[in-house]
Amino acid sequence: MGLTGWVQERLPISGEQLRELTNEPVPNHLKRWWFALGGTPAYLFVVQVVTGILLALYYQPAPETAYESVAYITNQAAYGWLLRGLHRWGATFMVAAVILHQMRVYFTGAYRKPREINWMVGMTLLLSTLMLGFTGYCLVYEQLSYWGAAVGANIAGSVPVVGDFLKEILLGGDGYNPRTLPRFYVLHAAVLPTLLTLLVAIHIAIIRVQGVTELHFEDEHKDEPQHFNFFPDHLYSELMIGLLMMIVLTALACIAPATLGPKADPLTTPEVIKPEWFFYVAFRWLKLFSGTVAVVSTGFIVFTMFAWPFIDAWIRRKTRYQEASVWIGIFAVLTIIALTVWEAVVAH
Repeated sequence: MGLTGWVQERLPISGEQLRELTNEPVPNHLKRWWFALGGTPAYLFVVQVVTGILLALYYQPAPETAYESVAYITNQAAYGWLLRGLHRWGATFMVAAVILHQMRVYFTGAYRKPREINWMVGMTLLLSTLMLGFTGYCLVYEQLSYWGAAVGANIAGSVPVVGDFLKEILLGGDGYNPRTLPRFYVLHAAVLPTLLTLLVAIHIAIIRVQGVTELHFEDEHKDEPQHFNFFPDHLYSELMIGLLMMIVLTALACIAPATLGPKADPLTTPEVIKPEWFFYVAFRWLKLFSGTVAVVSTGFIVFTMFAWPFIDAWIRRKTRYQEASVWIGIFAVLTIIALTVWEAVVAH
């Protein structure tokens, strides 16, 4: 009896059964890669987990050792500079991919009944991904990341009612202290990855139950098949996208490697404090309004985004503007781009 026979005797599942289980037909519009962005952040998350584990072998989450351990990774550890570059650029691309995927879902109306729950799961995934990027940025313990963490904690402290509690949870005290960095590390390396894994599993499970939203285009012929097989056609497409992403990430890690700024100095506030690019819009918003107003309005915007399937359903039911969401979305995207560019180029 060969190995295959030994396994099948204990797990009596044939190849045909596996193909039937995994080979769910998918709509033709997923042949267009920009409609298949859901797999890209999942692939990038795997890259982040693998590179993160390897970096964790050297990283020491304490104020006395964090900066030196990152410097060792960058300058001395074998291929440490490459791993750190892959991790950094992987985070950037993962945030961008999740944002683009959520935008695609929004503008194609794929959040509408009966997919409201999955939209809210996707929004939670987006916020968790942003928090993953923020906590990772704070772990380097260089001057900008230290003060970025301090500013982020102060913003959390501005939240009405629960602000002081949130700040205490983040910092482990009233201000940045020796307990702060380990807390950010636990969030970044354990809590948020576990949460993301659970959310992705729930997201995929709901998609399996409800199926993928089917979109049809004018250039499609009615007599041609409306679906194609997940395996091998769609799987090969995802693998090709993953290979391309790996090439791009490796090239960027070599051409524009992750750098290391001055070590954190709690006694010296830098002239310019800038977060990662994906928080530019929030940073600019906070500068336009007072602290409490900015925080409350940001919370209202986030709540509106979560509840948008129900708001959209109300608009469609009560008015004749059936696709008002498209124009609202265009306005929101242009506003986000404008605030991001403004924060990026404005003199400080």
